[in-house]
Amino acid sequence: MTTAAIIGTGLIGASMGMALRSQGHRVIGWDPSADEATEALVRGAIDSIAESRDDAVADADLVVLAAPPAAIMGHLADLPSVDTLTIDVAGVKGPIVDAASRLHRFVGTHPMAGREHGGAAHASPTLFRGATWIIVPDGATADDLATVRALLEALGANVLEMDAAAHDDAVAAISHLPQSLAVQLVAHAAADPVRLDLAAGSFRDLTRVALSDERMWVELLDANGAMVAEHLRSLGARLEAFATLVESGDTDGIRDELRSSRAVRSAMAPPVVAIRIIIEDRPGELARVGTALAETRVDVRDLQLRHGRHGGGGVLTISVRPGEAEPFRNALREQGFELG
Repeated sequence: MTTAAIIGTGLIGASMGMALRSQGHRVIGWDPSADEATEALVRGAIDSIAESRDDAVADADLVVLAAPPAAIMGHLADLPSVDTLTIDVAGVKGPIVDAASRLHRFVGTHPMAGREHGGAAHASPTLFRGATWIIVPDGATADDLATVRALLEALGANVLEMDAAAHDDAVAAISHLPQSLAVQLVAHAAADPVRLDLAAGSFRDLTRVALSDERMWVELLDANGAMVAEHLRSLGARLEAFATLVESGDTDGIRDELRSSRAVRSAMAPPVVAIRIIIEDRPGELARVGTALAETRVDVRDLQLRHGRHGGGGVLTISVRPGEAEPFRNALREQGFELG
């Protein structure tokens, strides 16, 4: 058993605390917000709250910096535990690795996991299961990389090693760019409120991340600004080219673009069948879905509930393996559900 000090007990820090405690580690927490630290303690994410950051790291075998990027860089500048294995979980790595140069044992990491809502109240020990977790070799020893890899794999993560520059370029394309795009899509649609009244599933799916805490994203976009700007301009050029196809009526070109993207997107996930269940606005609806799930013992691959914008129930979409779709449909029909 090791003692881990979690500096920052928000969503990621508290989820790490829960996961580490489930593996038998002792976890000390500290957060500049006393309320956040207390919530983490109440939720069982930490064993105790330290009176100060330095008290938290004093006897730790592992220090986890789970704060926003600017705060992490501040901690790296004056952490007293330069010989203690230290990791961070920030979504940008270049500036963090540079700031950690004074530490003797540091491994930059980034879990590709999260939720729209932050804080310890939304933490879960299963947040990292099956998620990709990047570890950065820049400046780290082989032994420390192996130690961190083993620790993260024990939490259920799929560990991938990637240098800081490659990481920052990749997350700019697949995380920071989508966040920026979602923000601009919402702003574009909101220019005419009538559009938002018509918004349905595809718009909500594309803009889900616009619900994220803007404080974290301001720091991430600023810290990785050059990479994000490059990808924004590259996407802008692609959109301009696609606009030309649409405007000119080049149906062959449009078809090629649509087919190509569908093929790439289909290859990103195992095949599933999405079953749309019409949910009425009355008690017991989800319990009946649960009965159908229990009877068929299907492997649920994804689940999404969309409420009607103006009430009146909604649509529950459950994705299952192809061979399990028909038995699940039959069980749902037996429960009296209408399927979309």
